[in-house]
Amino acid sequence: MKYGFVKVAAAVPAVKVADVDYNVQQIESIIAQAEGRGVEVIVFPELCITGYTCQDLFKEQLLLDRAEGAIITLLDFTRKLNIISIVGLPVIINGLLYNCAAVIQGGQILGVIPKTYLPNYAEFYEKRWFASAQDLNPSNFYFAGTSVSVSAEPKLFVTSSGMKFGVEICEDVWAPIPPSNNLALSGADIIFNLSASNELIGKHAYLKSLLAQQSARTISGYVYASSGFGESTQDLVYGGNAMIFENGHLLAEGDRFCFSPQIQQYQIDVEKLRVERRQNTTFINAQRHSHALEIACKPVQERDFELQRAIDPHPFIPKNEDMHSACEEILNIQVAGLAKRLYHINAQKAVIGISGGLDSTLALLVTVKAFDKLDLDRKGIIGITMPGFGTTDRTHNNAVKLMQTLGVTIREISIAKAVIQHFEDIGHDMKKHDITYENSQARERTQILMDVANQENAIVVGTGDLSELALGWATYNGDHMSMYGVNAGVPKTLIRYLVTYVSGEMATETLLDIVDTPISPELIPADELGNIKQKTEDLVGPYELHDFFIYYFLRYGFSPKKIFLMAQKAFADTYDDATIKKWLVTFCRRFFNQQFKRSCLPDGPKVGSVSLSPRGDWRMPSDASSALWLKECESL
Repeated sequence: MKYGFVKVAAAVPAVKVADVDYNVQQIESIIAQAEGRGVEVIVFPELCITGYTCQDLFKEQLLLDRAEGAIITLLDFTRKLNIISIVGLPVIINGLLYNCAAVIQGGQILGVIPKTYLPNYAEFYEKRWFASAQDLNPSNFYFAGTSVSVSAEPKLFVTSSGMKFGVEICEDVWAPIPPSNNLALSGADIIFNLSASNELIGKHAYLKSLLAQQSARTISGYVYASSGFGESTQDLVYGGNAMIFENGHLLAEGDRFCFSPQIQQYQIDVEKLRVERRQNTTFINAQRHSHALEIACKPVQERDFELQRAIDPHPFIPKNEDMHSACEEILNIQVAGLAKRLYHINAQKAVIGISGGLDSTLALLVTVKAFDKLDLDRKGIIGITMPGFGTTDRTHNNAVKLMQTLGVTIREISIAKAVIQHFEDIGHDMKKHDITYENSQARERTQILMDVANQENAIVVGTGDLSELALGWATYNGDHMSMYGVNAGVPKTLIRYLVTYVSGEMATETLLDIVDTPISPELIPADELGNIKQKTEDLVGPYELHDFFIYYFLRYGFSPKKIFLMAQKAFADTYDDATIKKWLVTFCRRFFNQQFKRSCLPDGPKVGSVSLSPRGDWRMPSDASSALWLKECESL
């Protein structure tokens, strides 16, 4: 389980009803392939040794004996393999026949799990042949040449790396209280389900929803393998489902109605699941009285690790199919937050500094929507452009055009004279373009906004975003301050996306040009051609990298080593290792050093799963040391 990743697989083998020898050959072939691919645990369909559709042949002793012999064959086949295989077969225990899952590794039977809930309605007649786990008395029985302990008590299998998994069979997950509930609450990271679910109109969609919900509810990985081609089609058809979920998200899915054997594999992030559980107090409370018997798996030979699962380089960007709805929801959260604040203080006006950049553009769009929602006159929105020593014609013109398009009140107040006077007052050389030179401009702009707000009985709407807050890329008591920060929960990559979305809605070239403008505080004079000279991403690094770091550092608490590994995968075609490491070091250093700015943030709405509000998701001492994180970064 390197970096918390566990490689699992769901298999759909070819099957012939009641032809045990053929079925075992198919299973062995898939096990061998999975072992070669580094799969740690693989699950096969329900009753795959015999076929699920044997019907009254399950009463035949020859079939049952041969099924037991098949396990002996598989034990011999897996004797030198590391992989854990979960196969389904009928097993006689104390004179009763059970529909079971056998967990096999390295030539040993780790456990036999009987099915709990037997469907006996509509097309199902399992109680005709099988007893339930609820009918089982604890005992040892002799099976496949070895003594096996069985009971109805929930069982957790613990791998040598510490990953815990549980097993349930088909109908178990359809029950009101599935066995996987207790298994997950007892510590199972992953649930494996052996199934033989037939196909009906609409059933597949419901099944996927059911499995996704169960995975999400139990905050677990869920691996599902169901019978496919080769099962009897006398009355029913089996499509062969192979699906892998992680906390409600479908990671991998096979082809239904495929006539060839399938293996669906994926690396489940167990560390991420455990972080989610530790943070979820409801899960913590629910697990208090849960218990399961733990069974140790065999130690395995360590292999070289390769991250094979896909890693999204832009985790903050919505991925659902209806992008229109996703963007509208984000904007509505921002609008609702600001509208409530305006309504609460009975403010009829708002003041915003408009720079022609992404952040102030989104803040203005949100404010306009909030005013429209409250039936307030847009002229009550006072957009102030404050040109300074680094302001370019491009950003200034875009700021003015945007305000004109939106129909807000436009004011232009140059900061040049005031800042020059301030430099004289404090004895600062204007030719020295240092932090004093830059921050004096930022604080002058904030003072203007605050004072105009006092004049107009208005509220100052902040423009700073989540990415800037994480990096501390804000002037303390400058653009760091406002009366309500609508963008505080929105990272830079998402802001770019939202403004692009609105540009399509408004069909304005100004918004598109703002999106294409290099991100800059414009505190240093432009170059000889009048272009932006001070580019933020040249100084602190690409925002798409920092947003990636922010997401996994804050959301899951991943170490720099794991974040680096994932970034290598996500940005393989964009950044080399040295570049990723450089900006990861920058992120860790700045995140810790700049916490004091986040400790006194203005109010603002949480939008996604990550927030840096000192009153909400992130509470951290301003003088915490970054030594551990920087040391690990240097070791990369």
